[in-house]
Order: sequence, then C-alpha cells, then structure tokens
Amino acid sequence: METRYLNTGAEGFGLATVTDTNTVLDTWYPFTWLRRDAPGSSTSELAQSSLADSLRKWAGLAGQRDARRAVRTVAVKTTIANLAVPPADLHDVYLRLHLLSQRLIEPRQANLTGFLDRLADVAWTTLGPCEPSEALDLLRVCRAEGVPFDVRGTFKVPRMMDYVVPDDVWIADADRVLLGGYLAPGTTVTAEGFIGVNAGTFGPCMVEGRISLGAVVGEFSDIGGGASIMGTTSGGGKHQVTLGKRCLLGANAGIGISLGDDCAVEAGLYLTAGTRIRLSSGEVVKAINLSGRNGLVYRRNSQTGQIEALESERSWITLHPSLHRLSPQPYRFARDLR
Repeated sequence: METRYLNTGAEGFGLATVTDTNTVLDTWYPFTWLRRDAPGSSTSELAQSSLADSLRKWAGLAGQRDARRAVRTVAVKTTIANLAVPPADLHDVYLRLHLLSQRLIEPRQANLTGFLDRLADVAWTTLGPCEPSEALDLLRVCRAEGVPFDVRGTFKVPRMMDYVVPDDVWIADADRVLLGGYLAPGTTVTAEGFIGVNAGTFGPCMVEGRISLGAVVGEFSDIGGGASIMGTTSGGGKHQVTLGKRCLLGANAGIGISLGDDCAVEAGLYLTAGTRIRLSSGEVVKAINLSGRNGLVYRRNSQTGQIEALESERSWITLHPSLHRLSPQPYRFARDLR
C-alpha cells in the first residue's frame, strides 16, 4: 500500500486545553469534516455568539478554568487547506489525528511529517492534561483534598479513547491505542495489543500484538500475542509495513517487510528486510525481495535452522464471530466531504 496523501482540506470545531502560560496541551474535536474549498490553514478562537451552533451540547465547557491544573478551556475552529502538506501547528496535528480515529481518512492519507515536534509534552492525568512540571503539585493538592488522582503517563500523544470512542470495536485496555489509530468495525484489541498513530486495521481483525506507527493490516488478519509489526518511528526504517487480508502473524513473531494476502509467519520468527530466506526452488533471497507477495508461509526449518518461504493455498484465519461483530455485509465508511 503506497502513501497517497489526499489533496483536500479539513475543518473542525473543538476545545483546546491551554495553560496559564499559554501553552496549548491538546485540542479535542467532537465535530470534524473534510473540505474541498478550505481557504487556508489556521486556528481561531470561536466567538461567544457562535458557541451554541458550533459545539452544541459541548458549548458549556468553553471558557472553564481548572485552577488545580492551571489550565483553561478555549473553543476553537481549525481549518487545514491541504492534508498533503505537513501540519502547521499543534491544533493542525490534533485535527489530523481525529480524522484518522473518526475514520474520515485512512492511514497514510494525511501528511504527518514532523508531527511529534508540533506536540507538547503532557502529563495525562485522571483530571485531564497538565504540564509535567505541575503533576507533583497537583498530586499533593488532590491528596490534601481527598480527590482521587492518578498520572497515566507523560507523552506527546494521548490515548484515543479520551477523544474518540467507537461503538463497533473492542479495546480491552484504553492505554494501548493512541489517538490517530484507525480501527475498522469488528476489530478486537486485547489487553496486550497496541495500535500506534497513523496505523490500524482495514477490516475485522484480532490484535494481540503491536501495530506500530504507519503499519496497516488487512481484514480478517490475526496479530498474535507478543507479535510486532515494525514501524517508522526509530531505527531509520522508511518502509511502511502492510499486512494483506487473512494473514497470521504468529505469537512473538515480527516483520519488517510487507505481507501479501493469505500469508503466515511462524511463531517466534522475526523477518527483517535483510533476512536470508530459502525458497522452494532452492534459491536464497533477501526477505525484502518477497515483500508484498501473496500466499507465502514463513518458517524456520526445525532440522537445518534455515528460514524458508513456502507457497500455500491454505486459509489461515477463522475469526470468532462473537469477538469481531462479523457481518455478511461489507463495511463501508462514510466520508463527510463538504
């Protein structure tokens, strides 16, 4: 699957968390859509007179201040002229991440170049985001007042379910799916599964392992427990890994190459681009030369230790209907393009 950015714009009405020193920590967009005629990229504060129409039942949150976290909530309108252009600021990044998790766009359709540099360092707490330097003071105040409080983590990207909560997927642990993850209806993410930014599933899937930044998985595939799909965050890798339909990535396996449809990787086997693989013809090739090929089973020969790729017409996947909300009708995602 190639990276093909959409040459269209987007817009959203949202609520930004701003510190007393005017640092923007996050922006939540309950209302988003795509726009063909976006005039430019900008973020502006919504006028008081437009709050009711723009934010509807969320309008009452605008203007609130939390003295304990030293933050206030600001109503904003963000416009992106072209999703193919890198994000301009934090608001721009958050709108793109919302578009992904709300399924208005698919992974790799928005340019996210440099997105981490645009985001603030944030302490994500049970009372909401705050600056990391304020977290211990906030803990002290909450304990003195008898208010339950917990710091979930410090990171630039928040968890998806604090902003977008799909009703047609299962996520056992909300900490394991980041905002900007894309989960197709029927996807189940177990407690040890993980889905990163600009990554996810294109149909009902079982996710018991890691789908890292930029990686995508086709429908009816199974990412086994402890398995890992190499992302593009660290290590210098540029290849965005794609798994085809009906693939099985065995427990504790891993891949740094793409798999076509109907492929399987043996449990515990990690394939990198330079892994030497023996074909049924006897030829030995680098794994990258097989990237994206259909109907291959990757395994380690138990007698010789040689990694092999064998052709197979076997169907490897049978997802349990009760875990994936399987339907005889194909899923269609509506795209709101104004």
